[in-house]
Amino acid sequence: VQLQASGGGLVQAGASLRLSCVASGRNFSNYAMAWFRQAPEKEREFVATSWSGGITSYASYADSVKGRFTISRDNAKNTVYLQMNSLKPEDTAVYLCAAAETYGSTRPKTYNFWGQGTEVTVSS
Repeated sequence: VQLQASGGGLVQAGASLRLSCVASGRNFSNYAMAWFRQAPEKEREFVATSWSGGITSYASYADSVKGRFTISRDNAKNTVYLQMNSLKPEDTAVYLCAAAETYGSTRPKTYNFWGQGTEVTVSS
């Protein structure tokens, strides 16, 4: 699976951005998809994940983004999105999408596949 993230940019605090991550390959719906972020000189941080269990879809968020960010996916387009509202300067980071052949997790080691990242900068 190859992942291509896009949609980052420079915005002011309070603005919104939508990130996209397109996956190559088959059976996209079977993968847990996640967004992580990494700021300079900081560890990779979990942001959100989406996965399916049978006919039920699940999502999980980091406390720091809960209520502001929404993860969604279009399985027909092999794409996962991250809608980011009410952005804050502390959201500044490179955002990476990841895929795993299992349930969603907050742990980077769970994910087998990683995209190259898209940079988000939020000015105050």
